Amino acid sequence: MGARRNIAGLISAVTGQSQNSRLLTRSYDILQSFFTSHEIFRGYTEKILGIDLGTTNSCAAVLMEGDKPKIIENLKGSRTTPSVVSLSGGKVLVGEDAKKEIQNTPSGVVTSAKRLMGRKYTDPETVEHMETVPYKIVPHVNGDAWIEVDGKTYSPQKIGAEVLRYLKDSVEYVLKEKITKAVITVPAYFTDAQRQATKVSGEIAGLNVLRVINEPTAAALSYGIDTSKDGIVAVYDLGGGTFDVSILEIKDGIFEVKATNGNSHLGGEDFDAALTNHIISRIEKEHGIAIRSNLDALQQVRKMAEQIKCVLSEQEHTVADFLFPHTSDAKSESSRSISLHITRQEFENLIAPLIEKTLSPCKEAMLDADIKKGSIDNVIVVGGMTRIPAIRRAVEKVFGKAITPGVNPDEAVAAGAAVQGGILAGKMQDYLLIDVAPLSLGIETLGGIFSKIVEKNSSIPIKKTQTFTTSEDGQPSVTVKIYEGERPLVSHNKYLGELVLSGIPPLPKGVPKIEVTFEADANGIFTVSAKDKETQIAQNTKIEPSGGLSKDEIASLIKEAEDARLQDEKEKLLIETKQKVTDYIKQHHEIRAKLKGSLKPDTLHRLNSKISDLLAYMEKSSATKDELEYYLADLRKDAGSAWRDHK
Repeated sequence: MGARRNIAGLISAVTGQSQNSRLLTRSYDILQSFFTSHEIFRGYTEKILGIDLGTTNSCAAVLMEGDKPKIIENLKGSRTTPSVVSLSGGKVLVGEDAKKEIQNTPSGVVTSAKRLMGRKYTDPETVEHMETVPYKIVPHVNGDAWIEVDGKTYSPQKIGAEVLRYLKDSVEYVLKEKITKAVITVPAYFTDAQRQATKVSGEIAGLNVLRVINEPTAAALSYGIDTSKDGIVAVYDLGGGTFDVSILEIKDGIFEVKATNGNSHLGGEDFDAALTNHIISRIEKEHGIAIRSNLDALQQVRKMAEQIKCVLSEQEHTVADFLFPHTSDAKSESSRSISLHITRQEFENLIAPLIEKTLSPCKEAMLDADIKKGSIDNVIVVGGMTRIPAIRRAVEKVFGKAITPGVNPDEAVAAGAAVQGGILAGKMQDYLLIDVAPLSLGIETLGGIFSKIVEKNSSIPIKKTQTFTTSEDGQPSVTVKIYEGERPLVSHNKYLGELVLSGIPPLPKGVPKIEVTFEADANGIFTVSAKDKETQIAQNTKIEPSGGLSKDEIASLIKEAEDARLQDEKEKLLIETKQKVTDYIKQHHEIRAKLKGSLKPDTLHRLNSKISDLLAYMEKSSATKDELEYYLADLRKDAGSAWRDHK
C-alpha cells in the first residue's frame, strides 16, 4: 500500500473546540478597525467603498457624514451600472456603453460573467450558461471556464475587475478623492472558490478588499442600522444570476445570521430565458419565422423579453412589436413585422416553476434557524426580480408575513456593504455582524465518507478541531482531502484541495492522534491544518481552488490593469490638450477679426503657418501632450507679440 493515505477511523471526535464566534468577530473587527482607521495610516480619512457586484447590474456606495450610506452615481449619472463588458477590437467598454454594443457585436460583449466565477469549464452550470450567451466560453489550462473574444482569452475575474474599476473610477470622480479600500458583496451561497475569485477581481481593479460580505446580510445591515428595527428578519434576495435567503436576528446593534440557503445558479436571467423561449415558440408557431438560427433576431427577442418582464411587473398585459429580417421560412412578407400580445398571467404561468425553486431554500433556512412561519418580524426583498407581483405573493406566503416596505431592491446591498465598511473603519462601533458558513466543510475518511468538521450555518470567524487516526499499521503519512457540501459521500460533494502530513511515528493503526483544524476568517475563507499530537509535526494550507488564477497571473493582471489606467490617463490628458488647442485657435481668430486685417502680411503668413503645422500635428496618431503644449506655447508667444506690436 502507498505511504500516503486518507485519514480514516474517526476516534471519539474530540469534538471541535469552537471558539466564541461573537468574541472572535468583535476582536477581528477591532483589529481591522485599528489598521484601517488609525491616523498613522492614510486610511484615517479615506472612505471605504461598498460594492454590490451583481450578475446583471452593479452598484457602489460610501458612508457619508452622519453615518448614512450614499449611493454614488456612475460616470453616466446612473445609480446602477450594467455588469456588461465589451471587448471587441481590443477596446474595453463597461456598463451602458458596452450594452449598446450587443446589437452590433454580440459575441464580443460579455454579460453575466459572475455566473462563471470560480467555475470549471465542465461544471453543469457552465455548460448550461454556454447555451444562453452569444460569446464563446473556453477551458483554461487549469480547467477553469474562461471567455474568448477575438482570439484572446479572459478570466471571469478580469471581467469582474473591469466593472469594479469602472465603479471605483466613478466614485473617485464624484468624490474627488482616491479610493483604495472596498467591501464587496457575494451571494451567501457562493463557494470558497467563488469568494476567492471575487476577491481577486477586486485586487486586479486596484482595490484592497477588506471584507467579502454576503448579499442578504448586507441588505439587512442597510435596513437595520436604525436600532428601532430589532427582531427576526428574513432576507429574500433574487438577483440576475443568483438566489439567496438568510434569516437574521437584529438586537442592540448585533446582526447575527441564524441560517442561510440558496442557489448560486438561479436568477433573473433564467426567468428571461423562460420568457424568451416562450416568445420564440409563439413566433415560430404563429408566424413561421425561424428565430434560433438568426443571431440578430435572437438578440432582438432576448432584449424584448427583458423589457416585457419589466412592463408586466407594472401592467396586466402588453404588446411587443418585432421587426425581423426577411427569411426563407417566413409565410409571407408581412410576417417580418409582427406584434405579440402577452399577459401577466401568461408570464406568471411560465415562471411558476422557477419561483417554486426559491421557496424550498426559504423553508430550509427557517428550519435550520429554528424559526416558524409567521414568527418573523420583517421580510426584506432584494434584487430587481422582486418587483414581480407573483414573486412578492410567494414570498409573503412562505414566510407568513407582509413584505416590509421602504427597501430599495437595487441599492440595499451596496448600501449595506458601505455600512460594513464604516464598521471596519471604526465609524460605527455600536454595530457587530456575525455571519455564517453557507456550506459544511470536512474531509474524506475511510470508504469515501464525508466527515463534517464545520457544519453549515456555523458562525464565522470560527475554529473547529476534530481528531482522527490512521487506517494501517506503521502508516508514515496521511493525505487530508478537503470537501465542501452536505452529502454523506465525498463523491457527491465539491473537492477543495488537500494537504499531506508526513513524519508520523510507525505505530499500530488507530494509535496516532491526528488533529485536523478548520479555521475561517470573517470573509468565510478557510485555512486547514493537520497536526500529529505526539510529534507536534504540523502542516497547514489555505483552501485554494483547484483552479483559479495563480499568483503570477494575478500579479500580471494587476500590472496590466495599472498600465491600462496609466494609458487611459495619458489619453485623457491628450484629449484635454487637443481641446485647449482648438479653443485657443478659435479665440485667436476672434482676436484677429477684431483687428480688422491690420496685421502685417508676413506676420499673418507666419501665424497661419504655425496654426497649420499645429493642426496637422494634432491629427497625427503619434501626437503627444507635451509636443502639443510646446507648439501651442510657441504659437501663443508669437501671437502675443503680434498683438502687442499692433497696439
